[in-house]
This record gives sequence, structure tokens and C-alpha cells, in this order.
Amino acid sequence: MGFLNFGWSRNKELELMLDLDLIGDTSKKIHMKKLAIQICENLIGRTISQSEFYVKKNKRIVKDEIYYRLNVRPNPNMSASHFWQTVVHKLIHENECLIIQSDSEDLLIADSFIHDKYAIVDDVFKDVTVRNFTFERNFKMSDVLYLEYSNEKLTPLLDGLYSDYGELFGRIIEFQKRKGQLRGTVNVEQVSEKKEEAQKKLQNYINKLYQAYSNKTIALVPQQKGFKLEESKNQVQQYGVDEVRKVSDGFIDQVAMALGIPIAVLHGEIADVEKVTKNLMTFAIDPFLKKIKDELNAKMIDKKSYLNGEKIEARRVSHLNIFDVATAVDKLRSSGVMNGHELRDELGLEYVDEPLLDEYIMTKNYQKSSDALRDED
Repeated sequence: MGFLNFGWSRNKELELMLDLDLIGDTSKKIHMKKLAIQICENLIGRTISQSEFYVKKNKRIVKDEIYYRLNVRPNPNMSASHFWQTVVHKLIHENECLIIQSDSEDLLIADSFIHDKYAIVDDVFKDVTVRNFTFERNFKMSDVLYLEYSNEKLTPLLDGLYSDYGELFGRIIEFQKRKGQLRGTVNVEQVSEKKEEAQKKLQNYINKLYQAYSNKTIALVPQQKGFKLEESKNQVQQYGVDEVRKVSDGFIDQVAMALGIPIAVLHGEIADVEKVTKNLMTFAIDPFLKKIKDELNAKMIDKKSYLNGEKIEARRVSHLNIFDVATAVDKLRSSGVMNGHELRDELGLEYVDEPLLDEYIMTKNYQKSSDALRDED
């Protein structure tokens, strides 16, 4: 204790060096986390926003009020693409999304609400707020569209993952910035001035010195009485830019896998693009669309109509070229496996009034062997 008192009394001015403002918490560099989530979220949101939702009745697409709300203008302030991107954003960040219908039949996405859960009756949503307006009435589960992404919120999982990657990423960035940096020490002599004045002078000097060497290629800083600058010869560990990219890519890859996005899509790999795209649709896009379709059918189509064939479908974006599959289409048609309308439906084409397309056709090459022998006779 005597040694500590002695050192502190001789250099009280140095207590300024404990200023925590000079210390940065590298683990809180959240831009990498935001970038990773934004990249993956935008990929899913942009893809789903290009989907077409429609009511199918008697094999025909019904373009009515529901079709218009789901594909053109859900409400006066949102386009359909913006609407569905917002839905995806809330599902990923908040694990749930509540969509209500106003008295004017507009579809509105709730910003906040209170969810009262019950076992055998409809759940109730209270204090539903959309932007700056809070509805006074309550909404039953049967009157709203309520979507849930998973059983556990994704954001806490990403926060836990980032606590590991963020620290590493932040430190590599700091090392990268200090490449070639001039390192030095400041020797402070005993001064007789008042404590406050000495601390102020020391702080001003260090601030000017730090700014000069940080912002200027060539910096000349005058020495002051009582202060002596000595350059340190210690070498800073060198990290290349590739190390920064590897850590960032590693975190993005983890987020992508959590959302079912193939890593090759994010890195722009062109090898086997068709297979990668198929995996993206199967494991990332289709699960979202399935949740949306199930909720739309449950709330907008009554049980009797649904069992009679009326339902809401979603046609996701596809870059299928019908000329590339023309041979396969011909084989399916000529073999009698599918009729014309079934093939049109798979190709994303609408129903047409052509009786011939309802028939199943089989060419001579696919007839039974006994029929072929009879024809020869």
C-alpha cells in the first residue's frame, strides 16, 4: 500500500490516462450483424414479393378484391411488394407478424399488440397499433392473419452468435487500422501546477497528438515542457484484408444457414446455379410461402368452399424457360401422364376454354404391345 500511495502522489496527473472514453468495445461493432441479417432478409423478402397470390376456383384464377389486395395494393400506403417484404422482416426479426383488416378492407401490418392466448377459444389481440394509430377494439384470431416463423426467436440466437464473431471481427479491424501506425509513449515530469490545470494540459496535448498522427500523413507535433514523446519499436501483428473478409463471410454464412439459404447464393457462385436455386426455393422460400398460404386459406376461404376445390395458391417467381422444357412437356402429354390443362398449370399458364386440353392423349408409341401386334395384322 505504501508503494501505491507513493506512485500515485508523484503522478496524480496520470490518473487522466484512465479515461474510459479512449477505450472502444470491439464487441459492439454491430454493423457486421446488421449487414448479415439485411443481406439474408432482403434475399428472402425480394423473392417472396415477386410471388403472385390468387384464388383458384373451378380450375380458374379468380381476379377479385382478394387478388387485388394481395398482389397490387394491400392498403393506401403500401404496394404489394413493400407489404410482403415488411411481413418477412417482422417474421425474421420478431418471429411473428399480425395482419388485420380495416373497415375499408385494407390489409394493415400491426407494429405492436398484446396477444392473449387461450386453449379452446379464439386468441384475442388487444391494443393493436399501426404506425401512430391504436385500435380501441379487440381482434379475434379468426378475424386476423397471424404468422409465426418458428418456435424460438431468431434475433437472440443471432445475438449469441455475434458475441463470438463480433469480438474477433472488431479486433481484426483494429489491427488492420493500426498497420504502419506510429506507436509512442509520453513521459510526464513532475509539475507544480494545480491538478486540474495539469490534467487539462495533458489531455489537450494527447488529443492533439492523437489527431495529428491519425489524420495526417506527415504530422509535426511540437514538444512541450514537461512532456516527452518517444516512439515505440514494437511491431503490430499484421492481418490482411482477407482475414476481415473471412470473418465477415463466416458470420453471414451462419445467418444464411439459420434461414435455410444456400451459401453459394450469397457468394455468387455460378457453378450448378440451377441446383442451388432449387435449394433456395425449397428450403428458404417455400416454407415462408407455405405459412402464408395456410393462413390465407384458413381465414379467407371457408371450410366448405375449400373442400370443394376453392383455395388460395401462390405462384413464386420462376425463371423457367418453356422452350427449354418443351421436349419434356411433349413426352408428358404424348404419354398420357398429364392433360393439357395440368401442364399449363405447372407452367404457370392460365386456364383456357379448350375441350381438347382436358383429354389425355397417348401416341402410338405408348400403346400396349398386344394392340401393336393387332395393328400389324
